[in-house]
Amino acid sequence: MHIQRWIARREPHWKTLELLLDRAERLGLKSLSATEIHDLASLYRSVSADLARARTHQVGAVIVQDLQKLTSRGYAQIYQGTRRQEWHKVWEFYQSGFAQVLRETLVYTMLATTIFCLSALVAWWFAWLDPNFLELIVPERLIQLVRDDGELWMGRIMGDSPGNSSDIMTNNIGVCLRSIAGGLLAGIGTVYILVFNGLLIGAIAALVAQNNLAFPFWGFVFPHGALELPAIFIAGGAGLMIAKALLFPDNYRRLDAFKIYGPKVAQITFGMIPMLLIAGGIEGFISPNPAIPDSLKYIIGTVIFLGLVAYILPHSAALQAQTLKQLVKRRFNSAEDASS
Repeated sequence: MHIQRWIARREPHWKTLELLLDRAERLGLKSLSATEIHDLASLYRSVSADLARARTHQVGAVIVQDLQKLTSRGYAQIYQGTRRQEWHKVWEFYQSGFAQVLRETLVYTMLATTIFCLSALVAWWFAWLDPNFLELIVPERLIQLVRDDGELWMGRIMGDSPGNSSDIMTNNIGVCLRSIAGGLLAGIGTVYILVFNGLLIGAIAALVAQNNLAFPFWGFVFPHGALELPAIFIAGGAGLMIAKALLFPDNYRRLDAFKIYGPKVAQITFGMIPMLLIAGGIEGFISPNPAIPDSLKYIIGTVIFLGLVAYILPHSAALQAQTLKQLVKRRFNSAEDASS
């Protein structure tokens, strides 16, 4: 290989790559056009090959060092820049994409919420009237603790907060994933989990109310329940969506219906995981903490729930405003056409 001729032939490519890298490092990859990004990747590969050839033929320490710097900078922009873009997409999803999916699937979430709340109401009613019904739903040790000792069981969670918090997170995630997967059983599994948990919370609500412990009990539930319960309802709605695709695919083939609903279910699953992790941390460290007054726990839970609502509603309000604006514009145009 004639070294001087090889350097003269390859040097313009090195300079082009250096110029592209200078701009990408200064202004970001978004400053490059699609063609320039393609050229950047292609030049990076060719310069990497040049570096290997320069080392093999002992072109010179200066050339090798310069090529080494170019390839290192190219690697950082291409691969680390891609990672930054991926994290940016994740951030965008949690910033607005998840809220969009929740709005699109709100009917299913509300249906799951209704199933849960009706089950809780039925359990509360029967447990209030019949102690035998209460014993069918609530574990006996909890009944004895509340009824005989006049105590709640939540304070015991504080003994090992990190371990308990981890267990709570794992359990909550498991409940939600089973709710979603239950849709594959024609929705029977999803409905069972919603009804079972609704009956349990309703019966316990009656038990603590009968023994004048409702205020501290709901003080415990409010902080983490503000995220945990909506996550269960959202997961239940996703399971019902799967059941709909299976049982009532409308005008679609079942496979096509799954292709339509499947991505939304996947986005819901991905989106609700942080909700459950945060709820588990709150349930392990804040909800059972006797140093925090119950009244403050109510406030914390209320603020968290309003934050969740605010996460969704502003986007929804903006969407409604945009729709209204388009409707007014269409009517104005129609009136203008009629007058002309």
